[in-house]
Amino acid sequence: MNKFKNLLNKKKVLVADGGWGTEISKNEDASGQYPELLNLTHPEIIENIARRYINAGADIILTNTFGGNALKLKKYGVEEKIAAINKKGVELSLKFATKETIVFASVGPTGQLLEPYGDLATKDAEECFKQQIEILIDSGADGIVIETMSDIREAICALKAAKSKTDKPVVVSITFNKNPTGYKTIMGTSPEKCAELIEKNQATSAGSNCGFGIEDFVTITKEIRNSTILPIWIKPNAGIPRLISGKTIYPDTPQYMASFIPQLIEAGASIIGGCCGTTPQHILEIAKAVHNYLKKK
Repeated sequence: MNKFKNLLNKKKVLVADGGWGTEISKNEDASGQYPELLNLTHPEIIENIARRYINAGADIILTNTFGGNALKLKKYGVEEKIAAINKKGVELSLKFATKETIVFASVGPTGQLLEPYGDLATKDAEECFKQQIEILIDSGADGIVIETMSDIREAICALKAAKSKTDKPVVVSITFNKNPTGYKTIMGTSPEKCAELIEKNQATSAGSNCGFGIEDFVTITKEIRNSTILPIWIKPNAGIPRLISGKTIYPDTPQYMASFIPQLIEAGASIIGGCCGTTPQHILEIAKAVHNYLKKK
């Protein structure tokens, strides 16, 4: 806990890394493979992404373990590799980390709906998360990021699982949609309510990632700040993806995203990075913008 809190106290605003899935997909060797399995089959791809984000100025980098829970791995017939996949994912991100680099292990959704909307019981979801998180912590991760969660109940299951396994930092990051009544999860929960529940269940940081481009996250950050005193974690996409000539293109340039950094910080964001479509160049520009903003204060 001290490493994260000390660095945040020292720097005031931390820079997180950018997209992993979209960076992985740029490699021909990754085609057709489950991304987390690449930790074992093509570790050089994963190492290169971690190294480039650190070189771009990220204070925090994640691990290629987003889909590393047993329920997701079972779909691909590799659930017996859960320990190896998650352990290696942490090792690959730690390899290039400096003394001041924080490595948070990524934990994504199970891919199943909780009861009563689906068949997954909350106790089974919690046990699934406990299994993965224990491996990640034992492998040396500095903390856990529970991310891209669209059901706050599943996010809380993962948070409770993490709190039962570690006293290291745990970030909970929710994905929202936009409808006529504002920003909500697909289950209809507002940023304010999500933040309230995340703080109540003793997370280290509350936030949001994916779903939108950076301009929407200014409002989302303000709404989260209305309900929590926790540090706010924000990782927008590089805009809304477009299909151009058969390719998925994320339109927001590094310079465009960096131009919103002052607004995000003033809205209350303490940790800022990127999600889908963001690259090491995006993180480089975001890091510059954070530095320039803080230098003026």
